[in-house]
Amino acid sequence: MQNHIHIAIPLLDELENLDLLFQNLASQTLRDFSVYLCVNQPDEWWNDKIKKAICVRNQQSIEFIIAAKKTYSFPIFVINKSSIGQGWSNKKQGVGWARKTLMDEISINANPTDIIISLDADTQFSPTYFERIEGYFSKNQQIDCLSNPYYHPLNKSEQANRAILRYEIYMRYYLLNLFRINSPYAFSALGSAIAFRISAMHRIGGFTPKKSGEDFYFLQKMVKYRGIGIWNKEKVFPAARFSDRVFFGTGPAMIKGNSGDWSSYPIYPMELFDKIHEFYQLIPELFKGNINTQIDQFVGNMNFRNELWEKLRSNNKDLAHFSKAVHDYFDGLRILQFLKQNHQNDIDEVSLINFLRSDYGKGISENIIEKINFKSNTIEELNAIRDYLCSLEDQKREQQQFVTWKIS
Repeated sequence: MQNHIHIAIPLLDELENLDLLFQNLASQTLRDFSVYLCVNQPDEWWNDKIKKAICVRNQQSIEFIIAAKKTYSFPIFVINKSSIGQGWSNKKQGVGWARKTLMDEISINANPTDIIISLDADTQFSPTYFERIEGYFSKNQQIDCLSNPYYHPLNKSEQANRAILRYEIYMRYYLLNLFRINSPYAFSALGSAIAFRISAMHRIGGFTPKKSGEDFYFLQKMVKYRGIGIWNKEKVFPAARFSDRVFFGTGPAMIKGNSGDWSSYPIYPMELFDKIHEFYQLIPELFKGNINTQIDQFVGNMNFRNELWEKLRSNNKDLAHFSKAVHDYFDGLRILQFLKQNHQNDIDEVSLINFLRSDYGKGISENIIEKINFKSNTIEELNAIRDYLCSLEDQKREQQQFVTWKIS
């Protein structure tokens, strides 16, 4: 029996993207799907002279969707969190709340075995995308969540292209190093590239609303529960644009980077990832008793560390469960925090060059490597680096298929 597919799309000032979005939806070879769209913004924006224009465009988006319901054959549902008196208030706002609202609404009408595909309005996808996702979950019953591969197409703006290439190089370098050290948190979090079973979402306590980063926290909870798939021949193609719709993520990173500040997205030296790998290898010894590790300073003082490890030992009587408990503690968020804490303002290009010249990264022309400089490289040169890292990432995704620390 084929799984029914529910498409969840948050919309904030996306009027210009709706026509192409619905063309992509209408082109799908799989026809058994429903579309849910949450048009949203803070209610207070109606009283802001600058932001009011976004509110007006959001109303036009709602009108577009209502008209589309008469045009297209697939079911379309619009959640109005935009009209006066219906927008977000207080702390309940942002894309995280929009996605949670969508997931909760879908859950009311769906079966636990159904599948949700999370998208963004500016993301393109092929006519077979929904069919491949449905086929993936039908074939892989042991997988409840998929973090789909992605690729940002370039556009006519050199500034936007330079910013997205630098950001995507950071993203792919980061993931490749997590693959290299066999981290269970080797995934990339994009809200436009996630699909999952509704039953699994319920088992991890639903979709936690965050102003930004909700996709990362969701995938992290999924990994701790059962693991996630990371390979699909289909990619999604998010737009590369300067956007402050979210508080952090691709758009804000591009804005900050375009001003010359990439300090939040450094190319961390391989040696820092190696320290994490060395810690992983000490887990069997840590199960036997307290020892010094590479992450001691990050975890806290000696008393705190000893109490932490002793608590994990007392609650997990065998090495397998203890190992999972350690990885649940030193999770994807703490890995990032560890890297940030230990980063010594190393030169980004040097870290990337060392990686590309390592056994793990070999395969790109030395002519490209020796000229790496994010400020002076041409778009074509940066794109060659991005494309090489993308191909290497695809290979690793296909080889590994999924990441998990589930104990059977």
